[in-house]
Amino acid sequence: MPLLDPKTWQSRTTTGPEYAVTEPATGDTLGTVTLAAAEDVRTAAADAHAAQGEWARLPHFVRAGVLRRAGDLFAAHADELREWIVREAGSVPGKADFELHVAAQECYEAAALASRPAGQVLPSEAPRLSYTRRVPVGVVGVIAPFNAPLILSIRSVAPALALGNAVVLKPDPRTAVCGGLALAAVFAAAGLPEGLLHVLPGGPEAGQALVADPQVPVVSFTGSTAAGRAVGEAAGRHLKRAHLELGGNSALIVLEDADLDAVISTAAWGSFFHQGQICMTTGRHLVHRSLYAEYVARLAAKADALAVGDPHRARVDLGPLIDATQLAKVHGLVEASIAQGAKLAAGGTHEELFYRPTVLADADDRTPAYAQEVFGPVAPVRSFATPQEAAALAAEGPYGLSLGIVTRDTARGLDLAERIPTGIVHINDQTVNDEAVAPFGGVAASGTGARFGGEANLEAFTDVRWTTVRPDVAPYPF
Repeated sequence: MPLLDPKTWQSRTTTGPEYAVTEPATGDTLGTVTLAAAEDVRTAAADAHAAQGEWARLPHFVRAGVLRRAGDLFAAHADELREWIVREAGSVPGKADFELHVAAQECYEAAALASRPAGQVLPSEAPRLSYTRRVPVGVVGVIAPFNAPLILSIRSVAPALALGNAVVLKPDPRTAVCGGLALAAVFAAAGLPEGLLHVLPGGPEAGQALVADPQVPVVSFTGSTAAGRAVGEAAGRHLKRAHLELGGNSALIVLEDADLDAVISTAAWGSFFHQGQICMTTGRHLVHRSLYAEYVARLAAKADALAVGDPHRARVDLGPLIDATQLAKVHGLVEASIAQGAKLAAGGTHEELFYRPTVLADADDRTPAYAQEVFGPVAPVRSFATPQEAAALAAEGPYGLSLGIVTRDTARGLDLAERIPTGIVHINDQTVNDEAVAPFGGVAASGTGARFGGEANLEAFTDVRWTTVRPDVAPYPF
């Protein structure tokens, strides 16, 4: 029996306009959802607040059991969910399988959080028991984007629930199913009690209402830096925590001892995987001048050889961009870069939403596609002469999310990484990596540091409470 039935999508908790769920590869309508209005968010937050206390008081193994069953369901319904990720998000099947794998692992790792030690016993100057205890924050608001919709929702939803919270999830309307309704269906089938997970596809109005709601003390946001600044500012006004995972323009540094036979596949994957629509995408290729000409030629040949098309109906390497707005942004940056002197080595063309993987040589600070986050399949390449110059170039710009360094001397690579501020570093790998057990997050304009994975989830979705217990009432001088 399928988990998702378009006939049941009309939510009881949303009253906004209808929205067509569209397949970007074809423009076909896959179904219709009702978007959330601000009042729907307030209602959901109140319902979540009412349900959360009983959930938090359940034994830890009960919450863990729900999370483990949810992980099993992502695997059991992989064929159905894969099709939604491919068709709704424009993902190739391999990328959809990766999302499903990570989603299951996020649930299993979250299940283990439920039984983590809850606090510490502290020394005290007074004759009393003094200890700390981690307690759920209450209701967690999650705002997730379109590009990796399942991963970027579940990595907040699963740990928040496991630690005793309720969740209000606002997925991007463009991926309302695989980034939202799929999670609701999985957790319902896993036995999550009603009222604990509210899925409200919506636009900026719904997001603003979620950040402002007094019953939502913590907001987990993944999206653009511009939108993240607005979320952070609003959260600050309302004195609530905002965990922000934002944009990036990550560099791949290729040192002079790199093996070009091995590195080109890595480099192409970093820039072209999921059409470059990933915050960790390799947005800047910094290549030692001794390898530069051959690197550009090989990367361009690789780009020209990749198949672009409908990932649901053909075996392709790249699918479509998510919509016409994103296409206009990507192509505009490519054209502006050529006008500023960059050399088009491959790509730069499109048919409808299918954009060819693009290589721009001779990039410099004036190249818009080098200086800005493109969020498309574009690989600007720039040369450097020394490791010091490479470090300086990689550290330039507002972002600090991910970094790749390719070298036969791993100790040298680690030393170079120490000079570059970034939240994630991969030696002899490209910049796009994710594991449920690993902390994830960037610095500077890329976000507020590691807020997902492992210990970071405890910090993100619980508060620390200090408690003391005396055998008798404490005496005081008056």
